[in-house]
Amino acid sequence: MTTTTLTAVLDPEHVGDIRGALGTIKLDDTAARRGRAASLKTLLAIVGPGLIVMVGDNDAGAFATYGQAGQDYGTRLLWTLLLLVPVLYVNQEMVLRLGAVTGVGHARLILERFGKFWGAFSVIDLFLLNALTIITEFIGITLAASYLGLPKLAAVILAGLVVIGAASTGSFRRFERIAVAFCAGSLLLIPLYFLAHPAPGQMAHDFVIPQLPGDAGQLSTVMLLIIGIVGTTVAPWQLFFQQSYVIDKRITPRFIRYEKADLWIGIVIVVIGGAALMGATAAAFAGTRGAGHFGDAAGLAHGLAAYAGRATGVLFAVALLDASIIGAFAVSLSTAYAISDVLGLRHSLHRGIKGAKGFYAIYAALIGAAAAIVLIPGSPLGLLTEGVQVLAGVLLPSATVFLLLLCNDKEVLGPWVNGRKTNVFTCAVVAVLVTLSVVLTASVLFPAITARQIAGIMICCACASLLAAGYALTQRLRGARRARAQTADRAGRESWRMPPLSLLQRPAMSAGRKIGMSALRLYLGVAMILVIVKIAQLALGH
Repeated sequence: MTTTTLTAVLDPEHVGDIRGALGTIKLDDTAARRGRAASLKTLLAIVGPGLIVMVGDNDAGAFATYGQAGQDYGTRLLWTLLLLVPVLYVNQEMVLRLGAVTGVGHARLILERFGKFWGAFSVIDLFLLNALTIITEFIGITLAASYLGLPKLAAVILAGLVVIGAASTGSFRRFERIAVAFCAGSLLLIPLYFLAHPAPGQMAHDFVIPQLPGDAGQLSTVMLLIIGIVGTTVAPWQLFFQQSYVIDKRITPRFIRYEKADLWIGIVIVVIGGAALMGATAAAFAGTRGAGHFGDAAGLAHGLAAYAGRATGVLFAVALLDASIIGAFAVSLSTAYAISDVLGLRHSLHRGIKGAKGFYAIYAALIGAAAAIVLIPGSPLGLLTEGVQVLAGVLLPSATVFLLLLCNDKEVLGPWVNGRKTNVFTCAVVAVLVTLSVVLTASVLFPAITARQIAGIMICCACASLLAAGYALTQRLRGARRARAQTADRAGRESWRMPPLSLLQRPAMSAGRKIGMSALRLYLGVAMILVIVKIAQLALGH
């Protein structure tokens, strides 16, 4: 295979030396990495995108969701974290591959490969969800500040200034060092675990043995919480963030294996943190009057303090504050990257404010608006938090569908397109996510839904998935000979980059793909409207 000399990189600042928080790799450094020392030095320079996106996943919403699971059901939902590991890896591995190979952000690729309608829809989805998510981060900041005895106004303003200031210095390395330092703060959940003394044997059992706590009458409540865990652990913003951040860090295909290692480091940290949080709250509330009556993250801090001492509550509040700031960093950047991609604005942390005014204006406006909303007296903060989890669960399937299509586009990824196993697994993930999305939407709109009705929805979705899989298999068998002839040549992958977007052929859209995508978008549009109306009704009712 011939290497590509022209690339699609949109911002000149996305080409050059890799200046990471923990090391530098020169642009002309093409030597092979031999020995553990050289490999470790390279990994340290690459570490960042996977770590930040995963630790940012354990944000304020995650603290509330994992804490609710521990307070209401002990460690009996711990198995969900283990099941989400392969989902996290496959989704994020695909976007890091897209970023390193194409040099173009996720939103721009959707716009160019699927048209203005799909591109605009995806960005609007992302903007709406991310705006609400950033508000939940500031809710977490206010709750942590309240427990620590800090003034709410001062805490929100200071946190906003830190988040905006860290990204606005014009130095990618400086931002990443600040972000990695906050990521290190997430390790506070480990001593929190030991201070709470949860039963390790019970946790090990619940980690590997799936179970649904409660009786049949509680199934809908448990399902909502499970979907909330999925929505807060596998969120759409992660896809847009990591692809753009990999590009901004100037990571190329030759460093993909190091970036995969960075991703695994982040996944291990997020799972350990989630498990520690669930285990600690389970131990603190077991046998108390608070068990089964989750309120908010501040209630979790008070419960931990009553169980294991004031220091434990303070540790939880500091970890919540740290997690909220990391989440605000990542989600705001995700949005600013995506909107700048679509509008053709310069968007790089290597640029100062003067060199990327639109990019930084979007970033700062999101932070400022979220902080202002949280400070408005009487804001329905609880409903906003619930709304984020619901919308994340509703929108995630569409994000994964576009990701899968892009990673099978030979014009985009050339020798880096998905293999058969990745496609089969991702299709199964999409089917499960769509099912959970339907159950979530039905449960929010119809609170009195029964366990039998939920089971019926899941059976119908399973049947539809099997029919779709059968159709796809039939099409594959019919085109097997042609597919073998067009198998991607994977030679020379490390030097292959996507050509400029203007040189790519438009993707062929089969009738089946058009019908499937249109049906999915129709459902998502209707579900979003209904959920927003429902949340608005609840807010007005309060």
